[in-house]
Amino acid sequence: MRSNYRMALTLLGGIALGGGLIHGLHAQTKAPAYVVVAIRKINDADAFKAGVVDKATPDSLTAAGGKYVIRTQSVTALDGTPPQRFVLIAFDSVEKAKAWNDSAGQKEINAARMKSTDSLSFIIEGLN
Repeated sequence: MRSNYRMALTLLGGIALGGGLIHGLHAQTKAPAYVVVAIRKINDADAFKAGVVDKATPDSLTAAGGKYVIRTQSVTALDGTPPQRFVLIAFDSVEKAKAWNDSAGQKEINAARMKSTDSLSFIIEGLN
């Protein structure tokens, strides 16, 4: 009978230890980050293409640790006026997204986007 209690206590201790370790590992992982760019209106299509579309390549984004999830002009409104163009970029962390956004090349692209469009961009922290 004592061995049954000992076995039950050992099992409960193992479960508690495993749960604690999993919680600790989960707390150490960083949440992914997403950069959202919503272009409400393109004011100068030629300047937008030359300064943004042609320069914002998947290769340059991959080198910075990001990848396009969405990059489209096909937006269907459910409520309100949809943007003309929508971009969603995934990064491993907010820090990587900020570093990419602060790079010289991206600052140039952002300046061209802001000059040729009515748009907004922001970073969202995802779930880990």
